[in-house]
Amino acid sequence: VQVMESGGDMVQAGGSLRLSCTASGLIFENYHLSWFRQSPGKEREGVAAVRTDGGTFYTDSALGRFTISHDNGKKTVFLQMTGLKPEDTGMYYCAVGAGTWRSCLSSTYTSWGRGTQVTVSS
Repeated sequence: VQVMESGGDMVQAGGSLRLSCTASGLIFENYHLSWFRQSPGKEREGVAAVRTDGGTFYTDSALGRFTISHDNGKKTVFLQMTGLKPEDTGMYYCAVGAGTWRSCLSSTYTSWGRGTQVTVSS
């Protein structure tokens, strides 16, 4: 299984970005999909996840501003981010997993991308 993110960029506070993540080597519909991020000086944290049945989960920092979605035909998961803040700056990682659903716990996910950088300036 391979996972690759794209769409990271530098934006001003209040702006929007859409991240994309394309997976290969898997039956996409059988996998939970997620986005994590790691900000400078902080541990990696979950952002949003979508279960195989379409149920979604957002952490408090993402709720109301970010939307996770996916296109099974293109084996792609998206993260639409609006109202970006400087504290959203970080490396954003996509991860997929086929085991027990545990929302944004990293142990749920077995394959990870290399990340895409998001920088939000004030």
